[in-house]
Amino acid sequence: MKRQPFLRSEIYHVSNLSKPLATSRTGKVRILSVANQKGGVGKTTTAINLGTALAAVGERVLIIDLDPQGNASTGLGLNAANRDITTYDVIMGAAVLADAEQVTNVPRLSLAPAGVNLAGAEIELIDEPERQFCLAKAIKAFTAKRPEITYILIDCPPSLSLLTINAMAASDAVIVPLQCEFFALEGLSQILRTIDKVRERINPGLELQGIVLTMFDSRNNLSQQVEADVRSHMGEKVYRTAIPRNVRISEAPSHGKPALLYDLGCAGSQAYVRLASEVIQRERAA
Repeated sequence: MKRQPFLRSEIYHVSNLSKPLATSRTGKVRILSVANQKGGVGKTTTAINLGTALAAVGERVLIIDLDPQGNASTGLGLNAANRDITTYDVIMGAAVLADAEQVTNVPRLSLAPAGVNLAGAEIELIDEPERQFCLAKAIKAFTAKRPEITYILIDCPPSLSLLTINAMAASDAVIVPLQCEFFALEGLSQILRTIDKVRERINPGLELQGIVLTMFDSRNNLSQQVEADVRSHMGEKVYRTAIPRNVRISEAPSHGKPALLYDLGCAGSQAYVRLASEVIQRERAA
């Protein structure tokens, strides 16, 4: 694992995260995909800030950027020019996951970055007999040598492609960010059907960890209606925490920082801290 130059030259002030608040659990690594076929619903923001919040309470977290846009990598401050080995190389079998892993400026949080060449992986793998298990095999080899890793979060692309199937095939559970907008329920039914199909045909142990409402505006009647509809249909599968629409969350990626480092006190950051607590509680209950 190597440290690469980051997008910004400053050293981030992370004194509040430098010592773990607590160690929430021990045991087998948990692998969670952050997935939704719709773009712009907060998948990458959720992966970055949930990973940061988990690291803050003592978990050792790896974020796998599986989106060819590489937004999770940029959001954690890694310049595209410094992504020598990416998840494309891992998926194609040209490198092991440990070679792609890079440390971040968040203590206990590391990253396997993505690059634009990942967009061609699906076509290149078309003739591979077990192409849906490429990532699962890479993660299995990685965790065998890195038992200290307790969470792996996979930031999926905004599509139900072979990359998303690879992520779900490797995962224990899926977290679905759901934007509070008119077509939310229609999109939700599609991702839930995909999870069901992967469970039936590829990964029998796959679960829905939860649905997180994003870009929630309590002043907006539509947001409140979407929340009511989703909670009515999905019950306890919806996290109690809703992520508010927040300008500080939007600003943070341009500074190469998670929102929790950019402005820990803002409403969005505090919501992700509460979401991490819910995720840990569900893991304990499971």
